[in-house]
Amino acid sequence: MKVLVVGGGGREHALVWKISQSPKVTKVYCAPGNAGMAQIAECVAISVEDIDGLLTFAQQEGIDMTVVGPEAPLTMGLADKFRVAGLKVFGPSRQAAELEGSKVMAKELMSKYNIPTAKYAKFTDAGSAIEYIKETGAPCVVKADGLAAGKGVVVARDEETAINAVRMMMEDKAFGQAGDMIIIEECLEGEEVSILAFTDGKTVVPMVSSQDHKRVFDNDEGPNTGGMGAYSPAPVYTDELHRQVMEKILKPTVQGMAQEGRLYEGVLYAGLMITKDGPKVLEFNVRFGDPETQAVLTRLDSDLVEIMEAVIDKRLHEVNIRWKPEAAVCVVLAAGGYPGSYKKGDPITGLDDAAREAIVFHAGTGLQDGRIVTSGGRVLGVTALGPSIPAAIENAYKAVGKIHFDNMHYRKDIGQKALRHL
Repeated sequence: MKVLVVGGGGREHALVWKISQSPKVTKVYCAPGNAGMAQIAECVAISVEDIDGLLTFAQQEGIDMTVVGPEAPLTMGLADKFRVAGLKVFGPSRQAAELEGSKVMAKELMSKYNIPTAKYAKFTDAGSAIEYIKETGAPCVVKADGLAAGKGVVVARDEETAINAVRMMMEDKAFGQAGDMIIIEECLEGEEVSILAFTDGKTVVPMVSSQDHKRVFDNDEGPNTGGMGAYSPAPVYTDELHRQVMEKILKPTVQGMAQEGRLYEGVLYAGLMITKDGPKVLEFNVRFGDPETQAVLTRLDSDLVEIMEAVIDKRLHEVNIRWKPEAAVCVVLAAGGYPGSYKKGDPITGLDDAAREAIVFHAGTGLQDGRIVTSGGRVLGVTALGPSIPAAIENAYKAVGKIHFDNMHYRKDIGQKALRHL
């Protein structure tokens, strides 16, 4: 079969890498792809938001299954258009994708179905939001309602930071229309865990746990990014917590979405905070996480294409999903200046040497005069397996040491939180 993967980042490279291992697959295309994906798939220059262009390509090429990486095309209704055209697509409908597309909608769903999350208030004007902050105080979390590429969340330790965040989102329009409505919520304390699950709208099958590292600098300092690294499994996530998450969060969310007429199929990503009162939802995403996917998929021992087909055909209950016992660690190599402005076009060296130690997933890379160069903020996701988390950390950083580009920046502490539990 022919598979089209929509997207051009590290998550999509991991998807292409895993999909291409399936004996069912004869050819993989990616749109728009990147320099790493081009080594194992055919890249086509179609933007992820060009829904009509993607549909035309899929029809002309006789694509058997389309897998959507990023959230934007899902919230724009890509899956609906493909289904109407009779094409198989892995990813939720536009209505279901609102779970990530609107923080307010997600909060209202959780409130209605008693899914544990932080207390919140929503606002459509800056004045009343600032008034609320002055009344309730800090710390608090300010979130843009719409999509902001993982950057529309400010954890404010003091009132001044919170008020500045409101002004940035609502008055300065830092995230455009995404900040027309905001929510302010209580700041949950604890340790974060990412739980991704396959679901066909009825059956929910969770993947192995992972933990993302959102802040740009070591010790969780600096601004939020799209994610600077991840590891799997997360030792903080015990069997008892897993039982609670299944019964109180994942199953009620999928059932609640079905009751709301928003049947959910694809991957459901729950970003959780493990608080002293148990697990609570920080956010839902409607697709594979980035960089969690790089760590989680390297541990998958089953055929990903078979799982995706079972989701599409509403027979997920028939599939037995197997995982490798090894741990995985992904370290993101970013361009200097990220998540702010950064330079592009710097040559990258050492990739072949690093590939002997780890799997190097490309995120923001391009080809220039036959050389691989930087073309994004997050450039590479160096991912290694090991018999334990400390071994996987060592293997990943050994590979990182072989790669170089100008002003390369990465966190030195990916996976350290896990060691506290071991």
